[in-house]
Amino acid sequence: MFNIEEELKKLPNKPGVYVMRDKQDTIIYVGKAISLKNRVGQYFRKNNKTARIEKMVSLIDHFEYIVVDNEAEALILECNLIKKNRPKFNVLLKDDKTYPYIKINVKSDYPGVFITRRVIDDGSRYFGPYANPGAAKEMIDFIKQKYKIRQCRVLRERERPCLNYHINRCLAPCRGYIKPEEYKKQIDEIIDLLEGKTDKIIKELKVQMKEASKNLDFEKAASLRDRIQSIERVSAKQKVSNISENNIDVIGIAKSELQICIEIFFVRGSKMIGREHYFYTDLKDMKDKEILSGFIKQYYLDNPNIPNKIMIREEIEDKETIEEWLSTISGKKVEIKTPKKGEKLRFVEMAEMNSKVTLENKEKDKKEILLELKKTLNLNKLPRKIETYDISNLSGEYMVAGMCVILDGVINKKLSRRFKIKTVYGQDDPRCMEEVITRRLKHSIENPKGGFGNLPDVIFADGGITQIRATKKAIQKYNLNIPVYGMVKDDKHQTRALMDENRKELEISQNLMNLITRFQDTVHDTAITYHRKLRNKSITKSKLDDISGIGTVKKQALLKKFGSVEIIKKASIEELIEVKGINKELAKKLKNM
Repeated sequence: MFNIEEELKKLPNKPGVYVMRDKQDTIIYVGKAISLKNRVGQYFRKNNKTARIEKMVSLIDHFEYIVVDNEAEALILECNLIKKNRPKFNVLLKDDKTYPYIKINVKSDYPGVFITRRVIDDGSRYFGPYANPGAAKEMIDFIKQKYKIRQCRVLRERERPCLNYHINRCLAPCRGYIKPEEYKKQIDEIIDLLEGKTDKIIKELKVQMKEASKNLDFEKAASLRDRIQSIERVSAKQKVSNISENNIDVIGIAKSELQICIEIFFVRGSKMIGREHYFYTDLKDMKDKEILSGFIKQYYLDNPNIPNKIMIREEIEDKETIEEWLSTISGKKVEIKTPKKGEKLRFVEMAEMNSKVTLENKEKDKKEILLELKKTLNLNKLPRKIETYDISNLSGEYMVAGMCVILDGVINKKLSRRFKIKTVYGQDDPRCMEEVITRRLKHSIENPKGGFGNLPDVIFADGGITQIRATKKAIQKYNLNIPVYGMVKDDKHQTRALMDENRKELEISQNLMNLITRFQDTVHDTAITYHRKLRNKSITKSKLDDISGIGTVKKQALLKKFGSVEIIKKASIEELIEVKGINKELAKKLKNM
């Protein structure tokens, strides 16, 4: 039995990382400390804590810690543990988008220039990330048009050059028509272009153009002139400021009642080369500096493009430690700046303004859906949490239910739940629905801080009046007042309308119909996937796992060889004993199962 008070006394006054776990032994928070004794103890003292920390502490069942030599080591370990375990109370990059990079395999004699979403430590140069994939593709198209580099993914020797050579788009390194050092002059220019060093490129090209004109090579001079103009157009599209810094990331943060948005600008050579943003719904009561500290550590953990400077609005507590860590992993000095005046402050303000606009645009769409739902359903408040349920069975066997949630106008798959039907025998979907919703409501009533969270504002029943009545019957057991509406499908099994408890079909817009259709399809998929999983597991288990002497290894070997239980039953004794571990006695049991 883990006694928190006793374990707190044992904590050393040394730097390290602490790991908080719940009753299921799941990691819910990872933190670092200069003094483990002081930091961990703070969580369990009766001081003013935010609602987020209060909730986390209420879930802590036990903790563990790892002692390290210094704060920098603690930071690295903390980042790696967060990345691996993704604890629910840490600041996480929950947005699973993978942004494209432009990759140049500079170790090759004839490097290629490609788009990739996978960054690996292979010695290549990576440029990005590009928040807009179209911008990365546009840059690649520009490079391929203006530079005669290879366009094949794998360079191999050919009997004759490909079409790109004949249309003057490639210098045929596959045939050795160009020397590696000449080819790499183009690559060096492309790297300068991607780094934003366009002034340097243009200056060199103008010298070459004048030289070509002087030598009466007007065709080459015209080609160089066209390349200069193209680069100037690309440069003009990227320029955002006369800021003097050449390699910086600027981070802005905006908050609303529902969520926060963090936006990053990537500035290279005084030019904006991209931006990206992240949304969070569960960090609203955290201070900006706490959010920024956690975000920076997670964002740059595996980022191949760490800038020289990171600009933010507020000073963060572990600034020096993070700077030391980033400098170590990038091999250059990295600073975190909080400008107070001048052009640098205006740049941070621009990032903040953009994060606010991004947040407002996202919330506008969600708010419009919520307002429309409120008006259509004639509700007293915004339906921020809507739940729906679906029953799945096969002739009354393997009966299960799926639950899905719309939270603030968006289907949130992480809140989906699955149920096995416990009290209903035989095919009776309304009674199954009543059982499931009764159990779900009981969870929130008895444990409001549990996995199901708050009670729903509205329930959508998957079906017509029969399912509506079954749902209302469950709600009335707890004297609750939760509105219920049915999602009705037509003969082609497509959602056609919402229905109230008086069988009245409600008129709704196409946008709302699309959301409800996706909602109904999502809960149906959740239920039927769970049903199939149980059914397949039951079929296999009932036939093999009940045979004495057949364990997991032998079962897997049998299924690998024969493919299914039915084929195993039809196999001969001789065929069965060919499987490792199966003797004649077990083979006979398998034949008789």
